This record gives sequence, structure tokens and C-alpha cells, in this order.
Amino acid sequence: MLRRGNGVVGRGMVERMVSSMLCGGNATTTTCSRGFSAEVGEQQRARKINLFTAINDALNLSLEEDEKTLIFGEDVSFGGVFRCTSGLLEKHGSDRVFNTPLCEQGILGFAVGAAAMGYKPVVEIQFADYIFPAFDQIVNEAAKYRYRSGGMFSCGGLTIRTPCGAVGHGGHYHSQSPEAFFMHSPGLKVVMPSGPKDAKGLLLSSIRDDNPVVFFEPKIMYRTSVEEVPYGDFTVPLGKAAVVREGKDITLVGWGSQVGVLRQAAEEVEKNDGISCEVIDLRTILPWDVDTIAESVTKTGRLLVSHEAPLTAGVGAEIVSTISKECFLNLEAPPLRVCGADTPFPLVLEPFYLPRQSRVIAEIRNSLAF
Repeated sequence: MLRRGNGVVGRGMVERMVSSMLCGGNATTTTCSRGFSAEVGEQQRARKINLFTAINDALNLSLEEDEKTLIFGEDVSFGGVFRCTSGLLEKHGSDRVFNTPLCEQGILGFAVGAAAMGYKPVVEIQFADYIFPAFDQIVNEAAKYRYRSGGMFSCGGLTIRTPCGAVGHGGHYHSQSPEAFFMHSPGLKVVMPSGPKDAKGLLLSSIRDDNPVVFFEPKIMYRTSVEEVPYGDFTVPLGKAAVVREGKDITLVGWGSQVGVLRQAAEEVEKNDGISCEVIDLRTILPWDVDTIAESVTKTGRLLVSHEAPLTAGVGAEIVSTISKECFLNLEAPPLRVCGADTPFPLVLEPFYLPRQSRVIAEIRNSLAF
């Protein structure tokens, strides 16, 4: 068990190891992006970048457009574990980009106060597994600030960035996906992108939103996911899912890195079984897009939801429950969930824990055979 103190393996050592592995052995590489604004009426130019560079670009744009934007957290002034904040201190100064002590509840307590006073704090919790010490500040303070003050104050403008999900070697303290905890908290928005373009557009929307947002970033995708991302300012609306693959036989719903798993499974069953899968990227977990999923399930008659987090009381359960009610007369088979196991996240047994492509394919075939 990791502990903070002398004589025991510390978080910093583990985080440097994880970062080094994800960065291909070079955890000190810095990447600084520059924002370019497209002229009105001009087609916006794009460049091919990875997810962490897209995050950096969105943060840089936010700092440039609003002097009340602040970025702080553990190690952010020199780039953070995953280099998402590289170059921002040098460009925007230590008054707006700065390190904090290793104290998540302190980071969020300060952020709540700053947001209530009109600032736009974008805070980083170094790993989603360590967001729990700040749970009270997020769900009892930030989420309820507008309600408890009768609309006099709010924490709109507060964005909490945190890397989440499996990386192949993180074990139970560096691999979790805790999005369901925050989905149960009215007053928050919860977001998880599945690629660089959405990461930039959703992050800019989150920072500008009038509600506190918990923004989960699938850390395995920081460098492995690369696509064309527009230069300059553009946003992706919160609360709107995306149909990333059209189909007619079954609807597959996921978010974050699981969208890629679903797309691969869809391609395989179409090739081998002639099954046509519609794949939906949820993108925003709270509030989630009921209409897009209901429209798809009304067409296909079948639903499968998949996420890395444990099965019981996960986000998938809420989606299945709601769609079962909304589309009851259109369902041809019981909605299914393919999720992580109801155990702590394992290390050597990670391949058996994760809802990988083979499990998804097996359940797609089960649904069509019902």
C-alpha cells in the first residue's frame, strides 16, 4: 500500500514510473501549443496532434482569452506527470499557473473559493484515484454552492481535470474510473472525451460552462490517440452524444477509451457475422444524452453499454434503466452491460478485469441470438 511519508514507496515515484512508461521512457519531454483563431467565414485549419497536446492547446487558449483563468495542482508548473501543462508557466506566469502542496482537499477548497469569487480555476488532480480526499469539497461544496446561496454565488467556472482508466500496469491506485461517484451528485457536470478533437472542444466548453465540471481524461490515450484537431477556438457542446458509427442491428454505447474497443468489436462482428452495430460515444456522462441513445435503440431494438468501471451501480446501470423505460416496446432483447469486475482494480489480472473486445463481441452475439 502506498503511503505518504518516509521509508515507504511514495506516490511521486509511482507517478514518475507511470508517466515514463506512457511517454515512451521520456517523461521530461515538453510540448507547448499555440492557439490560432480562424477568421469568420474561413474554413478552420487543422493539424494532427495527440490528446495531451489537444488538452494543452485548450488550456493555453483559456488562459489567453480570460485573465481570470487559473491553472494549479501538483507539479503543473513544470508540465505535470503527463505533460499536459507544459509551457504554460513560461507563457502566462507564476501568478496564474502554479504548483500546490500534495493535498487534494486543499486544492479543491481553494478552487471552490476562487470560483465563487469569479475566477475560472482549472485544477488538476494528478490521478483520478486520488480525487477522493477532495470528494467533500466537490460534492458538498462546489456542486451545491449555487443552490445553498439561493443563486447569489456559484462555482460555475470550476473545472477539475483528472487522468483516469487503465494503462496496463497501474494497479489499483493508478487505474480507476470513478465517474459514477460524481454522476450521483446534482450540480455537477461530468465529461470524458474519447479523442483529441473532442478533448479540446469539450474542455473549452467545460471551462466556459456555468457549472462545475469534472473532466476525466483517459490517460492511456494521451499519446496513443492522434487525429486532426482544428487550430484556434472551437467547442463541442456538453450533454450531446455522438454517433461515431451507424448501424441497424444493435446500439453500442461507451465513453473514453472504451469507444475504441466498441468500434473494433463492431467491425469484427460485421465482418464475421454480418451484424451491423451503431456505436455511440456518450462524451458527457452528466447530463447524458437520453434522446440520441433512445432514437438509436428505437431503430436497432438492442442495447449494449460498456465501461471500465465496476458493473454494480455504474453509469451503464442508469443508461440501461432509462432506455428500458423509454424504449420498452421497441426492445428485441434485454439491454446488456459489459463492464469491469466488482473487485478492486488488479495488477497482473488486469486483462481479465477489463471489458475487452472479446467480451463485447460475445455479448453482441448473445443479444442477436436472443
